[in-house]
Amino acid sequence: MGGDRNFGYLIGDEESRLAAIVDPAYAPEKLIDAAGKHKLKIKYIICTHSHSDHTNGNSEVRKRTDVETVMHKEATAWHDKNIDDGDVLELGNVSLKFIHTPGHSPDCICILAGNKLMTGDTLYVGKIGGTFGRGDAKIQFDSLFSKLLALDDDVEIYPAHDVGVAPTSTIGNEKKTNPFLLRTKFEDFLWLKDNWAQYKAEHGIE
Repeated sequence: MGGDRNFGYLIGDEESRLAAIVDPAYAPEKLIDAAGKHKLKIKYIICTHSHSDHTNGNSEVRKRTDVETVMHKEATAWHDKNIDDGDVLELGNVSLKFIHTPGHSPDCICILAGNKLMTGDTLYVGKIGGTFGRGDAKIQFDSLFSKLLALDDDVEIYPAHDVGVAPTSTIGNEKKTNPFLLRTKFEDFLWLKDNWAQYKAEHGIE
């Protein structure tokens, strides 16, 4: 959705019929309509970080539904409820675990629901989110290698942008194929970030 090829997500619990929508930017009505089609009541908006291409649909959702907006405690965008690393939000019988993964922005979070991980702008299929400067790159490196790569290989990833060779992947597949995650030393990782345009051209990556 939108010029940034955003993904938004709907998470629902079959028994309670409660739902959360994740990053409802650009076309929030699609997520609202999908919830209605499946007879789900939207309880939460969850944004993976404060950038406008993830939050610009929040006001429309709030106009049409009675929801709480949930974001990391460092988020600068308006929200109702703060969460932090390791917090769990219950959605009926579905547990949503939050993983704080700063780097792209200080408030970046990933959301783990069962074996499905919404990675926001932290991890894409074959790529990662952008950063500004060495300091943010090191923070992102630590988030990726100490938190996300510690998850089971079969965990499915659902990024916030359709910028990879496929819409989804797994942690195990990204470990084997994502050029950033193959660089386990920070200086090598940083070199790739600094020379990504050249690397893409040489390897035929869009």
